[in-house]
Amino acid sequence: MTTSNAATPDADPAVLDELTRLRDSIDNIDAAVVHMLAERFKCTQQVGRLKAEHRLPPADPGREARQIARLRALAESAKLDPAFAEKFLTFIIAEVIRHHERIADDTANGTA
Repeated sequence: MTTSNAATPDADPAVLDELTRLRDSIDNIDAAVVHMLAERFKCTQQVGRLKAEHRLPPADPGREARQIARLRALAESAKLDPAFAEKFLTFIIAEVIRHHERIADDTANGTA
């Protein structure tokens, strides 16, 4: 899904080639991120089913806090804004908890 360079016809062709190369790399990274998130959510769905079967709460605030701290440290070492990394993980955690709540409800209602 490389962005077209048609809007910049007067730009240096070498610049346009470099822009295309970089955008192609971004597209590949985006695809990898999506696939990694899909794998992560497959694992968290299994966690949700295990929690539901054993009547464990959908959220685990201690684990979530440890994960946020760990991701912030990883972000810092990778030269990524730790606040951005925290926001990203917080969003993912909220979605995981929502899934776990739905799984718990389905299990309790016998619809799982």
